[in-house]
Amino acid sequence: MCRSIKQLRNPDQFPSDDEIHAAALQYVRKVSGYRQPSRRNQVVFEQAVSEVAASTRRMIQQLHQTMPKNATKG
Repeated sequence: MCRSIKQLRNPDQFPSDDEIHAAALQYVRKVSGYRQPSRRNQVVFEQAVSEVAASTRRMIQQLHQTMPKNATKG
């Protein structure tokens, strides 16, 4: 499942909100063990996806601010 999470850090282009959300969704699916949570767990599942996406967005923004112009993917 997590093999579909792609590297989002790219010095030339900031990832889209859809790309960040998709990676967060895959991560939460993996750690929770749910592909689709029950209605009872839906709210907490969606909240986790939102929090992971927000954290990922902040991290990538900070990496972009500190990354040298000639950095390459690694």
